[in-house]
Amino acid sequence: MACKAEHDVPLGVTRTYVKQVETGHYPSVSRHFQVTRCNQCEDPPCVPICPVTAMFIRPDGIVDFDREVCIGCKACMAACPYDAIYISPETNSAEKCNFCAHRIDQGMEPACVAVCPVDAILVGDIGDPTAEVSQIIARGKVEVRRPEKGTSPKLYYANDTTFVRQRAGAGARTQGNGLWSDVPAMEGIGPQRATTPTATMAAAMLAYDIPHHVPWDWKVSLYTWTKSIAAGAFAVPALFLAGGASTTATLIALVFLALTGVLLVADLSHPERFLRVLTRPQWQSWLTRGAYFISLYGLVLVLALVAPGAMRWPGIVLAGLTAVYTAFLFAQSKGRDLWQNPLLPMHLLAQALLAGGAVMVLLGGSPAALGIGLAAHLAMAVSEWLVAHPTADGTRAFKNLVGGTGYRVGIALAAAALLLAWAVPALAAIAALAGLLLYEHAYVQAGQSVPLS
Repeated sequence: MACKAEHDVPLGVTRTYVKQVETGHYPSVSRHFQVTRCNQCEDPPCVPICPVTAMFIRPDGIVDFDREVCIGCKACMAACPYDAIYISPETNSAEKCNFCAHRIDQGMEPACVAVCPVDAILVGDIGDPTAEVSQIIARGKVEVRRPEKGTSPKLYYANDTTFVRQRAGAGARTQGNGLWSDVPAMEGIGPQRATTPTATMAAAMLAYDIPHHVPWDWKVSLYTWTKSIAAGAFAVPALFLAGGASTTATLIALVFLALTGVLLVADLSHPERFLRVLTRPQWQSWLTRGAYFISLYGLVLVLALVAPGAMRWPGIVLAGLTAVYTAFLFAQSKGRDLWQNPLLPMHLLAQALLAGGAVMVLLGGSPAALGIGLAAHLAMAVSEWLVAHPTADGTRAFKNLVGGTGYRVGIALAAAALLLAWAVPALAAIAALAGLLLYEHAYVQAGQSVPLS
């Protein structure tokens, strides 16, 4: 409450809250608490993924933000393994706990520290060996959340338990309602009951958490589809046909590239600031690099309408970069384990080949490229089954992916399209594009389905 008062945090979003988990069964019941907030990482993934440097590290190590610079792309939310960032409903910018940096600058403690009546929260300079926090850390009885992510958190928990440091739903069951309100079932799983009346994760129940929203909705799913068509519609004819891409194919690529740009801008909570990605770029961000790839590819497509021969190979190269850069953007989203697939760039290339082959068929061309693209897409989709996911969250996200209707229908349509490619090419092309759209949406949403808190 002190945090909300200090920063005028609006209802519906939270910079810091106390997560509560109960273990055991009556009469042997315990409640465990965890103050949950930004972990002030030494290597924060929210900083390099931000395309406009709205997230930055201060000289004193505090990870801060600039709401006046933020474009509202939500990339930082996808990157944070701790689900600590939100879009403010009042400023439409990304905000989070910044350790009350304005109070620190005045020699004061953060509001939550000042208000705590029992010194449960301590703040200090971990570089000063005489500081109390440094001495507690030196004794070695502290833990951090999700150390496997390699972010080197500077938020330590002393005398903590695994019951609260686990992600919500990783082992704890839900009862359908919380302390003061109903709690939506996570990942489509309803209330569960423990089978063992002991203080273990199997008998743990999440008593209080806050809602966590998926940052990237259908617009991002749709953009990956339009981008595949934009890349493939030019590159595939340019590679497979002696005369290169036709004017019609180039125009189709331009139209779908424009739709890709419209979707990207529409997904911003500050769409009026979209040009900042180009005018004040942060080059570590694959969102920035992707924006330049798309812009240069659009320029080449326009020039290809005038000089198709000269633009053939520049167009092919930029089409490939446009198709695959999203894989590296997803890889920067460290909190989303399903997306940490090293084969994802190859899969996006296969999807562009599929989309380009479908466009060729609809324009009266050979179904060969479509067949190759479909076979490659299905092979990459099957590889998700064959390659073991290294983390529990990755496995859970994969189960959510294959358990969804969109995924199953999308794969079925792609398989049917492969069978029909040489018998009824036009129908196969339509089925392939529809299946690809369903698969893309299922993949993007499944990657965000596992709660992180």
